[in-house]
Amino acid sequence: MQRDYPLEKVRNFGIIAHIDAGKTTTSERVLYYTGMSHKLGEVHDGAATTDWMEQERERGITIVSAAVTCFWNPSYAKNNPNDKYKFNVIDTPGHIDFTVEVRRSLRVLDGAVVVFDGVAGVEPQSETNWRYADEGNVPRICFINKLDRTGASFERSYQSILDRLTKNAVRFQIPIGEEENVQGVVDLLKMKAYYFEGEMGKDIIEKEIPEEIKADAQKYHEILIEKIVEHDEVMMMEFLDGKLDFPIDTLKKVARQAVIDNKIVPVFTGTALKNKGVQLVLDAVVDYLPSPVDIPSPKGIHPDTGAEIIRKASDAEPFSALAFKLQNDPFVGQLVYFRVYTGTLEAGSYVLNTRTGEKERVGRIVRMHANDREEIKKVFAGDIAAIVGLKDVKTSDTLCDVGNPIILEEIKIPEPVISLKIEPKTKSDQEKLGMALSRLTSEDPTFRVTTDQETGDTVIWGMGELHLDIIVDRLKREFNVEANTGRPQVAYKETITTETEIENKYVKQSGGKGQYGHVKLRIKPLDYSVADEDLPKNTKRSNGFEFINNIKGGVVPQEYIPAVEKGAREAMSRGILAGYPMVDISVELFDGSYHDVDSSEIAFKIAASQAVQEAAQKARPVLLEPMMNVEITIPEKFLGDITGNVSSKRGQIESVDDRGMAKVIRAIIPLSEMFGYMSTLRSMTEGRGAFSMEPARYDIVPQNVADEVIKSRK
Repeated sequence: MQRDYPLEKVRNFGIIAHIDAGKTTTSERVLYYTGMSHKLGEVHDGAATTDWMEQERERGITIVSAAVTCFWNPSYAKNNPNDKYKFNVIDTPGHIDFTVEVRRSLRVLDGAVVVFDGVAGVEPQSETNWRYADEGNVPRICFINKLDRTGASFERSYQSILDRLTKNAVRFQIPIGEEENVQGVVDLLKMKAYYFEGEMGKDIIEKEIPEEIKADAQKYHEILIEKIVEHDEVMMMEFLDGKLDFPIDTLKKVARQAVIDNKIVPVFTGTALKNKGVQLVLDAVVDYLPSPVDIPSPKGIHPDTGAEIIRKASDAEPFSALAFKLQNDPFVGQLVYFRVYTGTLEAGSYVLNTRTGEKERVGRIVRMHANDREEIKKVFAGDIAAIVGLKDVKTSDTLCDVGNPIILEEIKIPEPVISLKIEPKTKSDQEKLGMALSRLTSEDPTFRVTTDQETGDTVIWGMGELHLDIIVDRLKREFNVEANTGRPQVAYKETITTETEIENKYVKQSGGKGQYGHVKLRIKPLDYSVADEDLPKNTKRSNGFEFINNIKGGVVPQEYIPAVEKGAREAMSRGILAGYPMVDISVELFDGSYHDVDSSEIAFKIAASQAVQEAAQKARPVLLEPMMNVEITIPEKFLGDITGNVSSKRGQIESVDDRGMAKVIRAIIPLSEMFGYMSTLRSMTEGRGAFSMEPARYDIVPQNVADEVIKSRK
């Protein structure tokens, strides 16, 4: 079986944005114009194709990322039906509670279309998603959407991208009209006006630029040319000599490389709801976003030797892929979404999971169109598809050729910040609950389940109230589990503020073989100013814990040192103030002793665990709480009331800006103060206020608040 599209004609990209920027509406237009759906589904009607979960349709938001494969013939090449491109598109959620969906999607995509609301411009979640894209060096293009809304302004939204995201953003289009007068767009490269007519605006009409915006268009055209030619020495010299009329294809070629290198971010505009501008964004995906061969070759390490392996994006290389998402399908069972980086995979063959070291048979391979499936026999480099029937796979596992093992870089998963207790209502619910929770944790890596050691209660952890609300809702709908839940709880942590040394001996000798472990430890707050790569060889650091092995002359034998580290880690799982996990602590083993007969791993583990607990009490322990970046949008007349309310919540106001007729307050507020904030805000603003928030950092809890938290845990 041959590849259906050359690798150069494949585009893997995601559509990302803040909640309510029109991302799913844009995705629906993409499906319509590429011929994947013949009827447009709207989010506000609860009929969007990519929003296929019941909860998504009811709430009008995207919860899980949906993968869609479609094909696009660029509008400027309509006369050539062979000039088609294959798009693997992922529509991601905008709500902060489902941020992992964006993070893991960006990890396997080659490019992104970032959608902005033409009224609000850059919003908090836009910044978070942008940061994730920066971390992965993902090339992107911007689409300022919703220009038909009252209060929309292309220039203001564009300025917010420059101010808050990147100075590399460049206008490739400007709108013809705004708000109710949106008519079309001007292409600043070709210097032509484009209008969208016919059914759903699918006919693109090219005309001359209207007189009233010609001067603006000329000014921005020259800025655009200058920004592009900066990236080509020969063209730059010609430009400085006064040349402006470069061939369009040459400009596109230079701009494309600059976009792939993240040196230019093209900005497009329109309104997806009114069917203006989306096709030209699809043309831009073809013109400027990379194919799998344009991005750096995938790197990995050999699971046994740790040696670095670099492979080319090619069908001829050994197979390697990353599992980036698990989903329970009511008809076929568990689907494992994966991105093929190199090589090919056929249904019926075997793959190696390098995390487990196990071989698994690939039953069926399906290509997804949101929640519809098309069975395929073979996938090639650059493809995104799903496997049915794999047993033990988690998000971020590398699947590879059995004879050529490799571990690809894994996806970073954020820590959950909120928890609640859950208990089944009946005996039969109890049996189903365990199975349902294990299915949901395999699907969603930010969802955790733990057991409270003291009470035996089941505790579920997530990224926010909405996240846990939807989990409980899914338990009921998908798994028929009725459960009672407690009040949401904040995920506090504990740490220390000073350095201390401690000595501990664990000795049990009462005839026969005894136990003997003796350690001297130095514990101190972890110093993040030293980067991981600059740490000495005897230092290990991960997840807020650092272990330094400074044993000289074998006073503690090498075989017991991992047990000391393990004991220290275990001690940190339960803090000494209120039992919350301890973080950001460095533990140094610098001395100790052993007994020829009685020493054992368990003795050293217990000695280290007791030592860390005792030392933590002496090292001035403090409680830490999650702080949230909060953005509140309100009418101006409520500004005084709301700023006062933010201060009463221990909030620090960072800025107050204008957005059209509204005021935007940006503040850092403790998560514990934000429960139920929506109803407070609505009652204080006659229902006209809105807010969004995202995790910022952990800060020390003020003593009076800490005392209350500790008291409630006793």
